Amino acid sequence: MLSYPIYAVVPAAGIGSRMGSEIPKQYLTINDKAIIEYTLEPLLNDTRIDSVYVALSKNDKWFSELAIASHPKLVVVEGGVERADSVLSALHAIEEDGVVLVHDAARPCLTTQDIDLLLSNASMDRGAIVGSLVRDTMKRINSNGTIENTVDRENLYHALTPQMFPLSSLKSTLKEALAQGVTVTDEASAMEWGGMQITMLNGRSDNIKVTRPEDMQLAQLFLQSQGRLNNSQENS
Repeated sequence: MLSYPIYAVVPAAGIGSRMGSEIPKQYLTINDKAIIEYTLEPLLNDTRIDSVYVALSKNDKWFSELAIASHPKLVVVEGGVERADSVLSALHAIEEDGVVLVHDAARPCLTTQDIDLLLSNASMDRGAIVGSLVRDTMKRINSNGTIENTVDRENLYHALTPQMFPLSSLKSTLKEALAQGVTVTDEASAMEWGGMQITMLNGRSDNIKVTRPEDMQLAQLFLQSQGRLNNSQENS
């Protein structure tokens, strides 16, 4: 039993322009259900997580229409221009210190297995993230699109989410990093800059992020294999 609260933060103020959609990608549907609903379900259903904070764009007009929006564990805050701004906004809304899991809004295939893995490594002194070991040959290119060299893939990981950190440390480090103009691509990058030790955990490779149109079908296949699509949805 953990001796401190566990929170989840889902930054969902982005547009997702690479999808080429008229609405933010987190509101695209898989069998009549929004991506963000699949994303939130395992976090909201986990009894170890006290509350889930969702950071939305000021002009968001879609989230309130979702059935999941009325969940008692859900707290909505106003997000910012960048991901880090949205995460920081959510962290400021949490009153009691603890450990926070930050998860991408467009990763609908999160499983309890990855949450278990993270929480078994929870600490108020260090961080942990889930990742997927790189399997393909990696190439670095120049600005002209020409290959410069092959990158050694040994011990190279794709960083996934959730990413887990002590709340107060993440809040102070993010705030300082943004103030100093540090490029923050994910929470781990900020905490690396801040000098925190972060454990890489072997997460599930089906925990994909929906970024391009072809990812939608892949996410549907993974959700189906996880048993998260009911029969009426599968046959619709």
